[in-house]
Amino acid sequence: MFASWYDRQGPAADVLHVGDLPDPHPGAGEVRVRVTVSGVNPGDTKKRRGWLGSSMPYPRVIPHSDAAGVVDAVGEGVDAHRVGERVWVYGAQSYRAFGTAAQYTVVPDQQAVRLPDHLDDDLGASLGIPGITAHRAVFADGPVDGRLVLVHGVLGGVGSLAAQLARWGGATVLGTVRHGGDLDRVDPAVVSHAVALDTDDPAAAIRSYAPEGVHRVVEVSLSANADLDNAVTALDAVIAAYGTHEDRTELPFWPLLFNNVTLRLLGSDDFPAAARRLAARDLTAAAAVGALRVDVGERFPLEDIAKAHERVDAGGRGRVLVTLPDR
Repeated sequence: MFASWYDRQGPAADVLHVGDLPDPHPGAGEVRVRVTVSGVNPGDTKKRRGWLGSSMPYPRVIPHSDAAGVVDAVGEGVDAHRVGERVWVYGAQSYRAFGTAAQYTVVPDQQAVRLPDHLDDDLGASLGIPGITAHRAVFADGPVDGRLVLVHGVLGGVGSLAAQLARWGGATVLGTVRHGGDLDRVDPAVVSHAVALDTDDPAAAIRSYAPEGVHRVVEVSLSANADLDNAVTALDAVIAAYGTHEDRTELPFWPLLFNNVTLRLLGSDDFPAAARRLAARDLTAAAAVGALRVDVGERFPLEDIAKAHERVDAGGRGRVLVTLPDR
């Protein structure tokens, strides 16, 4: 099969190889997926470059956890009728060596989720890590119907899906963006009110829409927004954080304590299996009724995977995808 891999960590252009590797075969309880589109996440590039001192978990790694494609073989114990089924894939390179940057990937049966025929592969390849993280951030502490949910970084990969899922779940969604110039990019059908963090008093702006405080916060940078979150949360609120800019993040502990705020930290590779299955079910259901969409930033052929990784590392708008040849 045509694939990309790395045998050591480092800059994308230095360590990512592209070429032929042996075709994988599914074991018991597994399916093999012929990949059409592979999604690139910041977590994929962090693993590749050894972020936070992480080491190579396997002698060789095929990167990427997310994808869309078609099941073309099944292992023992898997329904043979799955062959030919369009699917979206999550967790392919979560505690596994070989991910989706290849013509074929093998995953446990439940991690290849049926993709409804009217949904495209780009959306399917964009649901895994960002979608499951967003779902956990929004729903881990119960339903949000009738609640106020604040989503920071509402234009980002996780943030945009969190806002859409919260709206699908019946919440009123407030969102933040970094700069006032980005406000016109926020979808008013999803986000009822958006606030720019570079305004003079973002807490007051949020409170003007939520005078009693917000019930849930989906947090992209806890270190940057801890004081703001403290200023806008309601009694017994939840702050669900999936990112921070400072490894040792300071919190306004006593005000949060007296407000009975719950702090939930989200590490997507280690979500409980039941939570991942529920997220996969809800993401598919929401996408099927048109409640989810993803903005694609750039698309690269597998031969240019290093450029795709560099694009993700540099930041920017939209989902980065790698396309696989049908050969």
